[in-house]
Amino acid sequence: MDVRFFAGAAEAAGVEALTVDAAGMSGRDLVAHLADGNDRLAKVLGVSSLLADGARLTDLDAEVGGVASLDVLPPFAGG
Repeated sequence: MDVRFFAGAAEAAGVEALTVDAAGMSGRDLVAHLADGNDRLAKVLGVSSLLADGARLTDLDAEVGGVASLDVLPPFAGG
Protein backbone atom coordinates (compact mmCIF):
# COMPACT_ATOMS: atom_id res chain seq x y z
CA MET A 1 0.00 0.00 0.00
CA ASP A 2 1.16 3.51 -0.75
CA VAL A 3 0.90 5.79 2.30
CA ARG A 4 0.92 9.54 1.76
CA PHE A 5 1.43 11.96 4.64
CA PHE A 6 0.20 15.54 4.39
CA ALA A 7 1.17 18.75 6.26
CA GLY A 8 2.11 18.05 9.89
CA ALA A 9 1.89 14.30 9.35
CA ALA A 10 4.65 14.50 6.72
CA GLU A 11 6.74 16.62 9.04
CA ALA A 12 6.29 14.14 11.91
CA ALA A 13 6.95 11.13 9.67
CA GLY A 14 9.99 12.71 8.05
CA VAL A 15 8.74 11.62 4.62
CA GLU A 16 5.86 12.52 2.34
CA ALA A 17 5.19 8.95 1.21
CA LEU A 18 6.22 5.36 1.75
CA THR A 19 5.16 1.87 0.77
CA VAL A 20 3.95 -0.63 3.36
CA ASP A 21 3.08 -4.31 3.04
CA ALA A 22 -0.23 -4.24 4.92
CA ALA A 23 -1.29 -7.81 4.16
CA GLY A 24 -3.28 -9.17 7.08
CA MET A 25 -3.23 -5.86 8.97
CA SER A 26 -6.17 -4.04 10.48
CA GLY A 27 -6.26 -0.27 10.39
CA ARG A 28 -5.17 -0.30 14.02
CA ASP A 29 -2.21 -2.55 13.20
CA LEU A 30 -1.22 -0.26 10.34
CA VAL A 31 -1.34 2.86 12.51
CA ALA A 32 0.82 1.12 15.13
CA HIS A 33 3.26 0.01 12.42
CA LEU A 34 3.52 3.53 10.99
CA ALA A 35 4.05 5.10 14.43
CA ASP A 36 6.51 2.47 15.69
CA GLY A 37 9.25 4.33 17.57
CA ASN A 38 7.98 7.78 16.56
CA ASP A 39 5.97 9.31 19.41
CA ARG A 40 5.40 12.53 17.50
CA LEU A 41 3.89 10.67 14.55
CA ALA A 42 1.80 8.53 16.92
CA LYS A 43 0.20 11.71 18.31
CA VAL A 44 -0.49 13.07 14.83
CA LEU A 45 -1.97 9.75 13.67
CA GLY A 46 -4.26 9.80 16.69
CA VAL A 47 -5.98 12.97 15.50
CA SER A 48 -5.69 12.50 11.73
CA SER A 49 -8.28 11.45 9.20
CA LEU A 50 -7.27 8.34 7.28
CA LEU A 51 -8.51 7.95 3.72
CA ALA A 52 -8.32 4.40 2.39
CA ASP A 53 -8.59 4.51 -1.40
CA GLY A 54 -10.35 7.87 -1.03
CA ALA A 55 -12.91 6.79 1.59
CA ARG A 56 -12.61 7.72 5.24
CA LEU A 57 -11.41 4.79 7.34
CA THR A 58 -13.73 4.90 10.35
CA ASP A 59 -13.32 1.32 11.61
CA LEU A 60 -9.72 0.78 12.68
CA ASP A 61 -10.49 -2.88 13.30
CA ALA A 62 -11.26 -3.40 9.59
CA GLU A 63 -8.72 -5.31 7.50
CA VAL A 64 -6.76 -2.99 5.18
CA GLY A 65 -4.65 -5.49 3.24
CA GLY A 66 -6.62 -4.84 0.04
CA VAL A 67 -6.24 -1.06 0.22
CA ALA A 68 -4.00 0.40 -2.50
CA SER A 69 -3.45 3.84 -0.96
CA LEU A 70 -3.86 5.50 2.41
CA ASP A 71 -3.77 9.26 2.90
CA VAL A 72 -3.00 10.64 6.35
CA LEU A 73 -4.65 14.03 6.79
CA PRO A 74 -3.97 15.84 10.07
CA PRO A 75 -6.32 18.61 11.21
CA PHE A 76 -5.63 21.78 9.27
CA ALA A 77 -5.79 25.31 10.72
CA GLY A 78 -9.36 26.47 10.98
CA GLY A 79 -10.90 23.04 10.60
